[in-house]
Amino acid sequence: MDKPFSQACLNNRDPILYVLKRVLQDCSVVLEIGSGTGQHAVWFGRHLPHLEWFTSDRIENHEGIKKWLEEENIPNVHAPIALDVVKDSWPKATFDAIFSANTAHIMAWPEVKVFLQKATSVMSSGGFFCLYGPFDFKGQEMAGSNKAFDAELKSKGAHQGIRKFDAVNDLAGKNNLIFLEKTDLPANNHLLIWR
Repeated sequence: MDKPFSQACLNNRDPILYVLKRVLQDCSVVLEIGSGTGQHAVWFGRHLPHLEWFTSDRIENHEGIKKWLEEENIPNVHAPIALDVVKDSWPKATFDAIFSANTAHIMAWPEVKVFLQKATSVMSSGGFFCLYGPFDFKGQEMAGSNKAFDAELKSKGAHQGIRKFDAVNDLAGKNNLIFLEKTDLPANNHLLIWR
């Protein structure tokens, strides 16, 4: 198997890193939910050496993540934890932050609810929840590219689609998370931070 590659990861890693450097400067342990190819983990791990970065994903994605980890050999980035947010047991550890990219629009809404609930259960007091991807903001016209992406997602499965920020933020609030900031990033994506 060749190492998996995502052009989107390559495109967005530096703008995301710029925000994470500031937000996670006093953190020590981060859990990434849905590490995908593993590209984000190795990039952020290399540039945030003060963090212990734990990868996780469904078991079928582990081989690809491991290929990136083996090739890059970054000591503070750890082998993937088997984690389907609904089906698998979450780690017993406590994390200072949780980072997830491009996951909320792929999960069904009931899965997003479980995701937020479980994520906050493994976060330390004052921990950060960092969620990257496209979102639908009330009173703002969705970009044409995001409308097309939303339609493409829904054509693959009715349970998928770009999430409304207000709905995600309401869910976060119900799980004792307070919204801190939104950073607009390239390709009509955003990095949302709660604490």
